[in-house]
Amino acid sequence: MKNTNAMTLANSEVGTIGVADYKQKKFEVEGRMIKTLLVLFILVVSTLHVSAQKTVVLDAFSKHGIDAGILSPANLQEPDDYAFDFRQTTIAANKTTVTIAKFDPSGPKEEQWTVISVNGKSPSKGDISSFRKNKVKEGASGQADDASYKIEKESADYLVVSYKPNATTVSKDAAFMKDCRLYMTINLKSCKLEQVQALNEKPLKIKILNAEKLDLITKYSYNDQAKRYFPVNEDLNIQAKFMGQAVNVQTVTERSNFTKK
Repeated sequence: MKNTNAMTLANSEVGTIGVADYKQKKFEVEGRMIKTLLVLFILVVSTLHVSAQKTVVLDAFSKHGIDAGILSPANLQEPDDYAFDFRQTTIAANKTTVTIAKFDPSGPKEEQWTVISVNGKSPSKGDISSFRKNKVKEGASGQADDASYKIEKESADYLVVSYKPNATTVSKDAAFMKDCRLYMTINLKSCKLEQVQALNEKPLKIKILNAEKLDLITKYSYNDQAKRYFPVNEDLNIQAKFMGQAVNVQTVTERSNFTKK
């Protein structure tokens, strides 16, 4: 069945071609798809930072003694004044790509990110250029839609607040995020944010993918000395279709060893 589908696809694109040529073309397409997915990850993460503040949310924070600074973009973004280790694993199209890098804000702007390895090998100039270019895209952050705030859950242990991105502040490439709702989970014992989860409310068109499900969970660690949150883990899962075939995508990002510079 897979061979039949492969020949059908090959015939529709370039006529009757050899199996070797088709495999090469398929390899190139999968490579482009993985690069697109890495860009997608950047776009999704860049919309998770809240700047608007809703009265109902602030009232709940006041009630539980939660610092309203939790809604500040600076408290949720990747820090730009701390050095840290970075590891990202992307699984898509039966391929796994592991990128290990370091961030050091004390270096020149264009060299603050150092790519150490890609799949255990020294990175190419293209790997380094692509990685740094994608990281620059994280600079822009979206805002929350004031009218979309909800208190989803309020128990003895947790407060869950949800909101939707403001469509007017989301970049064109990340327009699909307007159809997602984000859920902030706050531990009421510690009064600290634990995670933010983004879930789609309807099917999404994400560049070359038709996504049926998008689920991104960002977990945070609060540093008492720095008095700020660090995003330590991000897990992005997408169930989509590409060229009529089911595609499951997972990108896991880990940050550690934060050091003030």
